Amino acid sequence: MYTSSTTGARISRTKLVKLTFICCIFLTMATISARATEDSIEKLAQEPGCVRAIEWIGKNTAWVTEQQIHLTEIPAPEFKEARRGEALKKLFEASGLHVHVDKIGNVIGERPGSDSKDVILLVAHLDTVFPAGTNVTVKHQASRLLAPGIADNGAGLSALVGVARALFESRIRTKKTIVFAGDVGEEGEGNLRGVRALVEEFGSRLSAVIAIDGPSTEHITTQGIASRRFEVGISGPGGHSWSDFGAPNPITALSRGIVKFSSVRIPDDPRSSYNFGVIEGGTSVNSIPALAAVKIDLRSEEESELDRLESALRESMQAGMKDEMSGGHSSPDTLQLNVRSLGARPSGKLPEDSPLLETIRNVDRFLGTRSRLERSSTDANIPLSQGIPAIAIGGGGKGSGSHTLAEWYDPTGRELGLKRVLLTSLALAGLQNGAEGAGQAGVQP
Repeated sequence: MYTSSTTGARISRTKLVKLTFICCIFLTMATISARATEDSIEKLAQEPGCVRAIEWIGKNTAWVTEQQIHLTEIPAPEFKEARRGEALKKLFEASGLHVHVDKIGNVIGERPGSDSKDVILLVAHLDTVFPAGTNVTVKHQASRLLAPGIADNGAGLSALVGVARALFESRIRTKKTIVFAGDVGEEGEGNLRGVRALVEEFGSRLSAVIAIDGPSTEHITTQGIASRRFEVGISGPGGHSWSDFGAPNPITALSRGIVKFSSVRIPDDPRSSYNFGVIEGGTSVNSIPALAAVKIDLRSEEESELDRLESALRESMQAGMKDEMSGGHSSPDTLQLNVRSLGARPSGKLPEDSPLLETIRNVDRFLGTRSRLERSSTDANIPLSQGIPAIAIGGGGKGSGSHTLAEWYDPTGRELGLKRVLLTSLALAGLQNGAEGAGQAGVQP
């Protein structure tokens, strides 16, 4: 005779067996599905047009590097990207794209597919962080190219050009329309105005956005880090360093505020950061300044944490100003605080089960590339914040020193990066069966 505990144990074992069986079924289905999508990339790479495009890339990486040098040596400070944009426009036109420049300076080249209502957008930013007058002449040092902006974003722009030209030379025709865009305003105070305009222009037609930013093939940025940028200004009466000594000094008040804010706790989770990037004020060493200002960048994985940091910033600056005015000075003069927003970048995250993420992961498997998921602030922030599938990836090669005068790029591995962008784009856009356009396959650029 079985006891109730024995019966319960048998029922539990039966449930466990069933649960294990169901899990095995789902695991098998997932494995089959993953293998099927991997096989689809392999099949895509064997299509005649794709074979020609890959062969073109293999033979013309040096030409792509030449275009990178050419574009890098055209200065493109924030809000002054027009000259570089004109050079990119000519390269797009030579790749058979339908090109126009929008009202804010984005260079947009369309490669029409059979379906004009579905668009895959490839975008790379034109601008750099370096001010006008910076020497951007590219120097050669062994296999490295040295110049401000050579990697960020010379690598991204040249990848954009290389993939556009490879598609043209191979005569591939796609189902979805592929749009190539060199956009303005990604760096500094540009506030992502270029990609904002692109997302607004193409709207619901966007199936996916791929931002090509910098070198490398080792990362996939799937989460956009939120940021807010401010200029904090403190003004006062100014005066002479000797005769008006005792009047509150805006630079000192600003310094006090910076020190106070620097003691604010910055959490590891959600990861957050701040940076005081530019400080200005005064006219001469023997004058009390009438104005001082500092520019600050706040970033976080969570918008709520940005709210806290912004509040702390304002409180710290108010406190610094108050301390300066009550620091034992007898002057009746007061200081005034002005906080001006320089821009805000929204956050967003690509879902783990996104077809876009699955596609590039399968491309990486096919190419033998090991990539990791990353979080950053890029052009992908805007589409991600609006629920549009988007990622940011590198254009291939290696580089370092971005945003410094010591920036460098090594084109070794560029071919892999170009193939990665090409295959991902074609997998998303889909090929027209048996259809080839009018190109000039085999003709060297």
